[in-house]
Amino acid sequence: MILGIESSCDESAVALVRNDGQVIGEWVHSQISKHADYGGVVPDLAVAEHLENFFPLLDFARKEIPNFELIEKIAVTCGPGLVGCLGIGISIAKTLSLDTGIPVYGINHLRGHAFSPFMSLGCFNGLELSNFLPHVGLLVSGGNTLLFKINRDLIIEVIAATVDDAVGEALDKGAKLLGIPYPGGADLEKYALNGDEQAFEFPKFNGSKKDLRFSFSGLKTSLLYRLKEMSQNEIESNFSDICASYQKAAFDQLTKMTKTIISSTYCKSFGLSGGVAKNQRLRNELSELCEAMNLVYLPVDSRHTGDNAAMIAFSAAFDPNGLWENKNHGLTFQPSLQIHEIENKDHLAS
Repeated sequence: MILGIESSCDESAVALVRNDGQVIGEWVHSQISKHADYGGVVPDLAVAEHLENFFPLLDFARKEIPNFELIEKIAVTCGPGLVGCLGIGISIAKTLSLDTGIPVYGINHLRGHAFSPFMSLGCFNGLELSNFLPHVGLLVSGGNTLLFKINRDLIIEVIAATVDDAVGEALDKGAKLLGIPYPGGADLEKYALNGDEQAFEFPKFNGSKKDLRFSFSGLKTSLLYRLKEMSQNEIESNFSDICASYQKAAFDQLTKMTKTIISSTYCKSFGLSGGVAKNQRLRNELSELCEAMNLVYLPVDSRHTGDNAAMIAFSAAFDPNGLWENKNHGLTFQPSLQIHEIENKDHLAS
C-alpha cells in the first residue's frame, strides 16, 4: 500500500491506497470553518491547524487499518502550495520514513489532480491505464484553470491556462461581491439552481484555436459594475438570476474551449478534476459534450474534487514521471511548481 499525505493549503489529509489504485481509507480534517471569518485562508492559522491535527489523523488511520505495516511507499505533496503548509506535510513524511525505513516521495499536487479522474474507475487489477490514453483533462479550482493532455508516455502537455484569475477564484470573488460567505462558490451554485441564467448578460472571453487561454478577471469586474448600477431591492429580487447568469458565463468559457480542443485533438478519454469539478451543472454540461463526441468521460468523484491525500497516493502508483525521490534527504517544498514539471530532475533531488 501507499500512504498519502496532503497539506498544501487548508486540508490536513491522510489516505491509504493499494498499488492497484483501490482506496483503502481516507482521513481528513477541514479548516474551512476556521478561515471563514477571515474571508480566505490565513497561512499561519493553516500551519497551526496542520500541526494540531495531523498526528491524531495518523493515529486514527493506524487503528482503522489492521495491516498498516504493508505500506511500501509514503507519498507527500511537495508543491505547489503554501510554504509553511507544505513544510509540515514533508516534515511528517520524512519523520515517518526515518522511523519506519519506508521510502518517501514528493508528489506534484497538480499532477495528483490530473490523474484523479482515473480513480473513478476503481481497482486497476487487470485494467491498463493505457486504455484511456492519450487523455485530455480540465483542471478547475480556486488556484488553477488548465486544459492539458496526458500522452501515452505519461508526459503532461499544457494546452491552455488562465492568464489571470482561476475559475474557482472568479466564482468565490463573485460570491463575495454578492454577500455570500467564504468560500462562496458552492453556495453560489445553490442559488443559481433557482435562477434564470439568461436573465443577465456577462462578458465571456472568447478563446480560440489561435488564442488558447482562459481569462476570468473581466467577468468579476463586470459583476462589480453591474451591482453598482442596481439598487439593493433590485439585487435581492434578482439574486438567483444574477448567480445563474454569472455562473453560466464562467462555465461557457470552459466548455467552449474544451469543445475546441477535443474536436481537434486525438484522445481516448476526457477528465474533469479540481474543486470546481464538484459543480453539478459543469459536470452535466461536459458529460453531454463527451457523449455527443463519443468520448469516454471521467469526472473525478465528488469526494476527491478538493485537496485530498488519496489522489496523492494514487499519483505515486501510476505517475512515475511525477515521483521526486528523497535522495540524500533532498526532498523539499516547491511552492510554485507547475503541472508539467517533473520533480525527479537531478537538480531538485540533489
